[in-house]
Amino acid sequence: MRFLPLLALFGCNAPDHVFPEGFHWGSATAGFQVDMGCPTWSEADCTDDASDWYQWVTDESILDTPSLYVTGEPVSHGPGMWEMVEDDIAQMGDDNLNAYRFSFEWSRIFPDGAAETATTVDELVEHADADAVERYHEIFAAMASEDIHPVVTLNHYTMPLWVHNGVACHNDLETCAANGWIDGERITRLIGLYAGFCAREFGGEVDQWATLNEPFATTLSGYLLPGEDRSAPPGLSMNAPAVIASLQHQIEGHAAMYDAVHAEDDVDVDGDGENAAVGIVLNMVDIRPDDADDPEDVEGVEHADHIYHRLFLDGVTAGSWDDDLDGTFDRERPELADRLDWLGINYYNELVIKGLSFAILDEIPAFDLVPEFSWDPHPEGIAKVVAIGAEYGRPIYITENGTPHTDESREVLKAHLTELAGAIDDGADVRGYLYWSWVDNYEWNHGFDLRFGLYALDADTKERTARPVVELYRDIAKRNGIDD
Repeated sequence: MRFLPLLALFGCNAPDHVFPEGFHWGSATAGFQVDMGCPTWSEADCTDDASDWYQWVTDESILDTPSLYVTGEPVSHGPGMWEMVEDDIAQMGDDNLNAYRFSFEWSRIFPDGAAETATTVDELVEHADADAVERYHEIFAAMASEDIHPVVTLNHYTMPLWVHNGVACHNDLETCAANGWIDGERITRLIGLYAGFCAREFGGEVDQWATLNEPFATTLSGYLLPGEDRSAPPGLSMNAPAVIASLQHQIEGHAAMYDAVHAEDDVDVDGDGENAAVGIVLNMVDIRPDDADDPEDVEGVEHADHIYHRLFLDGVTAGSWDDDLDGTFDRERPELADRLDWLGINYYNELVIKGLSFAILDEIPAFDLVPEFSWDPHPEGIAKVVAIGAEYGRPIYITENGTPHTDESREVLKAHLTELAGAIDDGADVRGYLYWSWVDNYEWNHGFDLRFGLYALDADTKERTARPVVELYRDIAKRNGIDD
């Protein structure tokens, strides 16, 4: 149903493009990027030093390695949303937003390795940090007071140090005891229990869950090609066995989290008849060949699409499994199939592919390409990646979209939403758009070299200043539509 007749009745000019009734307009953040830097709380109360990412951006040996491109900017420069989130949520309400995606920090809830002794959710409960759990309940209460729909990401890159010691694994992957996504059965069991705890504890406040954020990006920047665009723990290059293990274990980890959330979330918050909707968030890119007439470039595009998109989409919907990352699914694993209720798409740019006549890594036959990435906006691609997602028959949310070119953010927002409206008109089941990001945040290894916020941040005062894009976005959300 559309609101055009109602708008006309009240004398309003109907937008040229109207979005579906109940569409979610919001913003997105990640805990590590926005929580720290509280203006009045003590450093001990606000800083989470128990994660692999905190270790990564503060460890001197990592900072002294130029090839890892870690700026070393203090996390205290962050926007301090662990303290200030109620004010931010109130402002979201004033800006006509009705959805907010944020992440739990596993290391805040379970900061030490004692949690590993638990074998069931019942046993895990006693190891949770009560203050962190209470703070998350307060965040949900603030959203409820503004009628803001929560979308919770259970794992947005970061892991507790007792699960993944990025520095130790960078120095010696073979002897590293806490090996994160390389640990196979261990990581699947641990992250499944963690997801089950969160669903049991917070299931009365949230229905929409995302398991993992951008699993391919975790692998690309952690085990394959860490570099200036993104360097992530453990920062290893061209480690083929680790690349394969990381990708495959994240598919298995997603399935474990999916099952755990559905088993433990027994409250239907929004009254739609389902206690939980569990999705995954993928970084999807508009992939094109450098030369459309070059067969190697065209084949390289097919392989890039497989690695970036199909490996996960077919894995969590059909249980399709690629043993050796050669671009072909080798077998079906029924225990992984039908583990997707909705798809989150993070979309920023296109990827230009130059195909090669050989695989860069012998162990990964599909890696026979050179990708060219840039932060330049590419609005027409958003409809293309939505079309890929629509092939899988699940509802779609744009869970991140934005630009670090903040002087262009009004034009970038309008262009992307116009393309998105066209995709919806063509039949895509898109139910929400979440702008990245609410406020300038700590952009991983970049620190504050890249800024994406609807609101600009003063690192010293923590003052938020609305960028010009806010006025436009506020109007779009209010009218549930956009003009040409």
